[in-house]
Amino acid sequence: MADLSPPDDGAPRDFASLRAMLVARADALPKRLQEVAGYALENPDDIAFGTAASIAAGAGVQPSTLVRFAQGIGYQGFADLQTVFRSRLRERVPSYDERLQQLRAHGHSATEVGVLLDGFAAAAARSVEDFRHNADPEQVDRAVTLLAQAETIYLVGLRRSFPITAYMSYALGKLGIRNILVDGIAGLGSEQTSFIGPRDTLLVISFTPYASETVSLANSARAKGAKVVSITDSIFSPIAPIADLWLEVVEANFEGFRPMAATLALAMTLSVAIAGKRADKT
Repeated sequence: MADLSPPDDGAPRDFASLRAMLVARADALPKRLQEVAGYALENPDDIAFGTAASIAAGAGVQPSTLVRFAQGIGYQGFADLQTVFRSRLRERVPSYDERLQQLRAHGHSATEVGVLLDGFAAAAARSVEDFRHNADPEQVDRAVTLLAQAETIYLVGLRRSFPITAYMSYALGKLGIRNILVDGIAGLGSEQTSFIGPRDTLLVISFTPYASETVSLANSARAKGAKVVSITDSIFSPIAPIADLWLEVVEANFEGFRPMAATLALAMTLSVAIAGKRADKT
């Protein structure tokens, strides 16, 4: 196979460099690997979060071809290459400093309370309204059934998703539903989920750019036989394919800041519906 490694023998560590290298050196690739490169550049989200089997099927090649492709451009394996595609998603999310700069660029200031209140309220209203129109009540009901059947509901949502799971833990506790809030304090997330098993269900919440510890905890729970219900923003989310059932929530944004209004509405729905289903059963 042709050696496509960069001159310094170091594989690109960001998506822009990888894309530039593939475009510049595509002619040096064997036909099969050209097809992989083309598919990867046209479907970067699939590469970021698909499995080797699903990506190979989409590209029309064998999974082993993906490994040869990755190694041929300087990576140790296909998982190493996927890391670069995942970093692309993180790069698309502006930092908080950049969001404040965006406000100023549009003639606003972070001290203009009226502008901020109107912008965030409008974004929250759009989020809830879009969710009302797009949510599938039958899918939500199936999620409620899975959660209501659990001996213990484990709640995982780190970083910006944590307020949602914290609320659910409070609400479920008040409603008499046994649950464990996984907060990951002191890096103890894996210990907090160590007793999860086949009679339990994990409710996991994560949005772009997806907290890596959340993904790890969800995979671990799945490996232990627990049911998994995911709340996330895309079929390409890493917590969608591992779930028994996943619910999509896409929040609107104001100057890059996203409210959690629709997600909280779903969390409240699930909490009350779980208690109602438990009561009906008894």
